[in-house]
Amino acid sequence: MQWTVVIPLKPLERAKSRLAPAAGDGLRPALALAFAQDTVAAAVACPAVRDVVVVTDDVRASRELAALGARVVPDTPGDGLNAALAHAAHQVRSWHPEAPVAALNADLPALRPRELARVLDAAAPFPRAFLADAAGIGTTLLTAAPGTELRPQFGGPSRARHRDSGAVELGSGQAGAAGVTGAAGAAGATTDIGRAGSVRQDVDTGDDLRAALALGVGPHTAAAAAGLLIPD
Repeated sequence: MQWTVVIPLKPLERAKSRLAPAAGDGLRPALALAFAQDTVAAAVACPAVRDVVVVTDDVRASRELAALGARVVPDTPGDGLNAALAHAAHQVRSWHPEAPVAALNADLPALRPRELARVLDAAAPFPRAFLADAAGIGTTLLTAAPGTELRPQFGGPSRARHRDSGAVELGSGQAGAAGVTGAAGAAGATTDIGRAGSVRQDVDTGDDLRAALALGVGPHTAAAAAGLLIPD
């Protein structure tokens, strides 16, 4: 299955506000862009991804991410993350009605293409599936099979909201317990995604950035974070 990955990005001046104590407001927008660049580059290189769509109104980010191979659509709703994702998913389905769609965070600077492919392959048997973030509270990835609405509920404790909405949690080994029956339920073992740390490690804080750097970030984040001293 070849996926269309949708990545939302706030205007850079407003992005990653929780990184300000570690990076300062001067470096924060550059880091937000670097995270998105490394995320997009990894998604474009992923063997399970047909195309990458970024939804943003930021002019600089639009230019830089398009240069990496992403298709950029404006955030027409202008009503927050979930509205932007729903809008982008609708756009994708208007171009490719049978496209499987995956919403992916823009702040995964350590993302590995083959780890993303493994997670997407695990999601393929299910109408909707998601991956929890490294903290176990939020969500970094949400998928919708052909003919299924994405129904994004990102932000805050979105792991619980996505699970309660009926999406299968990848890596939990609990497909049957989540109410998935038939062929999908029998495929519960596919939720064992092995090591997928790079797909889980989003970056909101200095601690998150330190963890991503330990995993090994992409070249844009490495350059933007060079010499940055992150306080303990």
